[in-house]
Amino acid sequence: MKVGLIMGSTSDWGIMSAAAETLEEFGITCETRIMSAHRTPDLAADYAKNAKANGFGVIIAGAGGAAHLAGVIAAMTTIPVIGVPIKSKLNGLDSLLSTVQMPSGIPVATMAIDGAKNAALYAVSILALSDEGLARKLDEFRKKQTQKVLDATIQ
Repeated sequence: MKVGLIMGSTSDWGIMSAAAETLEEFGITCETRIMSAHRTPDLAADYAKNAKANGFGVIIAGAGGAAHLAGVIAAMTTIPVIGVPIKSKLNGLDSLLSTVQMPSGIPVATMAIDGAKNAALYAVSILALSDEGLARKLDEFRKKQTQKVLDATIQ
């Protein structure tokens, strides 16, 4: 399965590239697209409605400001959607609230502001539920992460 990595504008790539890099480390294919819930609503709707048929297992959506992209996508697909609120005019609080405040019945897993790497790791966790090889890679990643902390010293 592949991951859809979408964002509201090219300026979001500085944050969202961390998700692409993390997915690549796990050997997961991601397709990156720019689309807007407000400026290209037909494109967003078409993307979401066809996501499953196009082989996506998870969609990560990053947006700033009135960050409705993840919610619009989630409303039109049953594929898990992970929202990444991106810093904007209100230091990202506007993006966070726009992403996290979904109505009952249309869930969006929401990461921290600018939390693209964790969004990718969450996507890996979801895909690892049905992929033993990926599950082993995720276990190894976690062990290495733990070891780095255990090996850390203060000079």
